[in-house]
Amino acid sequence: MKNEHILQIKDLKISFQSGKKLLPAVDGVSFELKEGEILGIVGESGSGKSVTSLAAMGLIPSPPGKVETGEIYFSGKDLTSISESEWRKIRGNQISMIFQEPMTSLNPLFTIGNQLMEAIRLHTDFSKTQAKVRSIELLKLVGIPRAKEILTEYPHQLSGGMRQRVMIAMAMACHPRVLIADEPTTALDVTIQAQILALMKDLNQKMNTSIILITHDLGVVAEICERVIVMYAGQIVEQGDVRTILKNPQHPYTKGLLKSVPDLREKKDRLYSIPGTVPTPGAVIAGCRFAARCSEVFSTCHVEKPELYETVKEGHAVRCFLHTLKGERDGYVGNTP
Repeated sequence: MKNEHILQIKDLKISFQSGKKLLPAVDGVSFELKEGEILGIVGESGSGKSVTSLAAMGLIPSPPGKVETGEIYFSGKDLTSISESEWRKIRGNQISMIFQEPMTSLNPLFTIGNQLMEAIRLHTDFSKTQAKVRSIELLKLVGIPRAKEILTEYPHQLSGGMRQRVMIAMAMACHPRVLIADEPTTALDVTIQAQILALMKDLNQKMNTSIILITHDLGVVAEICERVIVMYAGQIVEQGDVRTILKNPQHPYTKGLLKSVPDLREKKDRLYSIPGTVPTPGAVIAGCRFAARCSEVFSTCHVEKPELYETVKEGHAVRCFLHTLKGERDGYVGNTP
């Protein structure tokens, strides 16, 4: 089953209107999600991770957002050409999303039970009683104690971890085939974070749900993902299986991200950070987008744009000129590892 692609994104380009300017947020992103797979997408804030996931849900606000080019296939069906009514049948039913901050995603004026039951009845022909029974089952499934009592409580009465579990329960209400989790463990303490990740892994194994996990935490990726995509400034700069990326990263940006992870075995006065910042959307950049921050940069990087090159490892690709050069590197000014 895992050889079948359930979700495919091809050459996706998304821009946002800002005054008279059209600012690109995602530029030529292509990837596939396999049946039953957990795929991680990592990168700094502003790299285009969340915008890509919103496009897969048909939630790009228009205006100001606009999907300029690209195709999104779900089970072989192109979602970029369907109507909003068709989207409503798919969204939440076959493709669900867990948003980053549950307190802003849950309505503070309605009880947990009201919101859970609404999500169930919207996509099924369940009666109110059946929806209530299903809600209790879902809350128990995600490890919430006192499930029946929780139905009558409001979001502000729950802890952050409990609210996130409720969001997962809502997302799983209709047994979706694809679950998109946008930084589901942000702002949670490490104990709760571990429980949420274990819960998602358990749902993936029991229900064969394909998961896209969006995060900036490489430790989370190492914990539960099978493949990983590294994004920078709206583009994919490296992708491959988790073991390959973590053990032998090929792009200087991926190396920098891994180097930024604190190592408890070493004592350092200062933690490493990649110099500079992500370029602002719309900034005119000639050549490689990472060149200004790269320790491996050479003359070609400032002039030409690198493609996503396949490496000798199957399924591993990297957007870097270092993998096309042989022998001497003309004009090389960086530092070799």
